[in-house]
Amino acid sequence: MTHTHAPPAAHSASSAGSPGSPAGSGPPGGLPSPRDLGRSLTGWARRDARFDVPASLVVFLVAVPLSLGIAVASGAPVAAGLIAAAVGGILAGIVGGAPLQVSGPAAGLTVVVAEVVAEFGWEATCAITAMAGLLQLVLGATRLGRYALAISPTVVAAMLAGIGISIVLGQLNVALGSTSQPSAWANLQSIGSSLLSPDSHALLAATGVVVILLLWPRMPARVRAVPGPLVAVTLLTLMAAAWLPDAERVDLGGALLDQIGTVAMPEGTPLAVAGAVLTVALIASVESLLSAVAIDKLHDGPRARLDRELVGQGVANTASGALGGLPVTGVIVRSATNVAAGARTRASAILHGVWVLVFALLLVGLVEQIPLAALAGLLLVMGTGLVKPADVRRSRARGELWIYVATVVGVLALNLVEGVLIGLVGALLLTLWRTAQVKVDVREAGPAPDGRALWVVEVHGSVSFLALPVLARRLATVPKGQVVEVDLLVDYLDPAARDQIDDWRSRYEAQGGQVVVEHSGPAGEEAAAERAAKSRPVSPRAWLPWGAWQNGGAELGTTTPAHPLAVGVREYHRRTSASLQPVYDELRESQAPRAAFLGCVDSRLVPNQLTSSGPGDLFTIRTMGNLAPADGDDDGAVSAPVLYAVDQLGVEVVVVCGHSGCGAMTAAVASDEAAGPAAGAAGADASDPVDRWLRHAAPSVSAWRAQHPVGASAAAAGDGEVDQLAQVNVAVTLDRLREVLGAERLERVRLVGLFFRIDDGSLSVLRDDAFVDLTDAELDRLAHLAG
Repeated sequence: MTHTHAPPAAHSASSAGSPGSPAGSGPPGGLPSPRDLGRSLTGWARRDARFDVPASLVVFLVAVPLSLGIAVASGAPVAAGLIAAAVGGILAGIVGGAPLQVSGPAAGLTVVVAEVVAEFGWEATCAITAMAGLLQLVLGATRLGRYALAISPTVVAAMLAGIGISIVLGQLNVALGSTSQPSAWANLQSIGSSLLSPDSHALLAATGVVVILLLWPRMPARVRAVPGPLVAVTLLTLMAAAWLPDAERVDLGGALLDQIGTVAMPEGTPLAVAGAVLTVALIASVESLLSAVAIDKLHDGPRARLDRELVGQGVANTASGALGGLPVTGVIVRSATNVAAGARTRASAILHGVWVLVFALLLVGLVEQIPLAALAGLLLVMGTGLVKPADVRRSRARGELWIYVATVVGVLALNLVEGVLIGLVGALLLTLWRTAQVKVDVREAGPAPDGRALWVVEVHGSVSFLALPVLARRLATVPKGQVVEVDLLVDYLDPAARDQIDDWRSRYEAQGGQVVVEHSGPAGEEAAAERAAKSRPVSPRAWLPWGAWQNGGAELGTTTPAHPLAVGVREYHRRTSASLQPVYDELRESQAPRAAFLGCVDSRLVPNQLTSSGPGDLFTIRTMGNLAPADGDDDGAVSAPVLYAVDQLGVEVVVVCGHSGCGAMTAAVASDEAAGPAAGAAGADASDPVDRWLRHAAPSVSAWRAQHPVGASAAAAGDGEVDQLAQVNVAVTLDRLREVLGAERLERVRLVGLFFRIDDGSLSVLRDDAFVDLTDAELDRLAHLAG
């Protein structure tokens, strides 16, 4: 068992309520009462403020230059980036369902926003953004947010790569002193012209930012604590003021408050406007939800509530569009920075938005000193980062490289929406093709008991009507008149496929053959309903009891019912033996088990299943009632293997596992009651081997009768007498093993007591004088072999 420590940033991350509130607190979809808000703010100030305030400042320093650069790349007023950053941080932070996610303008929307601006104009784009936010509110309120994740990862990665390449092509023009063009092809043509006569001041400013950002990760940790984008833009702004007077600067177009509310209804066909709204809403939603899922992996606080996060994004986009800002999404770069900087609650994202707002209102003159080419250099690095070689390798390994390439080409040659649609259609076609390519293995497996040949037909995967041609062709290759076993190792078998197998079976048997059909997965609606009624588990046969997958029919080629043991052995040799061959090759010369396991002989107790272990992991010792007799009483039947495991095999953990409803403990209680408390289990019949063995339970029975603390705890928990004794017996057996091992060995060996409840399949661990549930804390102690 391993234990992974999550980043300290999020150990007490709060969720959907106000700062510091527990997940989901407060009325659904509403704001907390003033009293609750006051309590939450007081608790946050006392507990989390020292983490959230510094983190918010770090995210603010990252967000400002990125927001300015994204606005420039989108063809929007520069102030629109700051408006979106402030609104996204504050409103999405308050309402959203991802506590540590930071929202604002994102590079993933630059291309689509630029297209919308070119078609409808900036003021109409603001209205489209607000309408997209309203659509997000509808999607979130109807709980459709999570379905936005039902998009091929390859298509998403290719979409981001296409956006990244578009950003790079456009910003190369700006870095050369020209302007970004509306299409990838136009940018390529413009780059060719700009290379002939580049603007040296712009080129120096962009190159300086790129060099600083590439070198920044190699700086000492203390230096890297300051965000690289902030350092690069600040240094180049200072250098430009001294040495690059002709470099074009950012133009905010006046005070921020003067640009709020510049919104106009779009002019165009309803279909074109609806398409733009849908495009912005879907891309913003998908990017936000993917970012929320990714950030969940960086901390161990409350998980993101995706539908509520979509509502938060809708509120932010509605407000951002109405105020004249860019579309807002959850941004992975800022969110990851937030977690890494130590944020604990959503207050960090909210405060970052406040700092952006203060900056935009008070420091307009400072912003207008930034060279446009410096922001272009920032975007060049950002756009390049969207093209990930790892995504290309993964798509190639999945056989989806052609989908990746088609999506990227579509985004560059057409537009973002059409490129993504090309990728989605390709992914759908690939899924249909894979469904039709069912794997059917047909082979001769030797002679059947009646002398005919035994043929095995194994069907793997999902079998639908699309796979019928392949299935029919493979079944036709089986020679007539033989004994055939058809193994359906499938996770789905639709009625059409089942009918074809049944029809083939009828025809084959009519011609003198014999067919047995077995299945490990669903085999039509009737079989699925039958399994559901019987609560049969669906898992590999190696872990299932015989009755869950054996049909109790005749052995192939005979009329004699096959014993389940024989069928099980055949199953092992057919499917399990080969897969375990590499494991046994390593274990051929020696064994090195990690633990010794003393358990009862009860057939319902399966040590390897309880510990998810395999060959070579456990040194297993089994006795009736998991008893460990005193020296001389068992000729070392228990003490000898325990000492061998510790001394010769180097085992560091010895487990004693009892279980509920133990037959040995039931007999011990009955024998004790029949003979009287004074006689204990020793009153058993000495001529019977079982009774003689059960005499070894006498110490446990005596301890239980004497109100052993473990028994008292079990009684207080509502356990019956047999289960009380079974738990006391584990504690007594552990004491016995301590005597066997001695003080010197116990310095390097840990003893663990477990109790298995057959009625619900749960395990509990002996801690002090009681068996307790295996909580995360207890699992952590077990992971570190805590005694």
